[in-house]
Amino acid sequence: MAKYLMSVWGPDSDYEKDNYGYASEEEMMKSFEATGKFNDKLQQEGYFVFADGLDAAKTATVVDGQGEKPVITDGPYAEAKEYMAGFWIIDVPDLDVALKLAAEASAACLGKVEVRPMQTGPEA
Repeated sequence: MAKYLMSVWGPDSDYEKDNYGYASEEEMMKSFEATGKFNDKLQQEGYFVFADGLDAAKTATVVDGQGEKPVITDGPYAEAKEYMAGFWIIDVPDLDVALKLAAEASAACLGKVEVRPMQTGPEA
């Protein structure tokens, strides 16, 4: 089995004011329901490790501790039009299964999903 990060990307938005980036409250609720069902499926099939949504990118804090004194900056690390909005960590047999699940995740959450293998050792 191999672990993958499936990250959901969406527009930079004021979450509270514009339905977390969804076109309408109805679309948002439909997506939340579909994502909940997808999470249930991952758990039933034994692929689920962890998942969560993220607050708006503007709430991020960047810490650079490379110098003598840490430098702390408000806001996201990179300026972009889209930011990671949430993620899943899954444990699946191979990349083909991860990509199939990512397509289902994308359909459920109405967003693009990036799939990246995790650097886990043999004991993980």
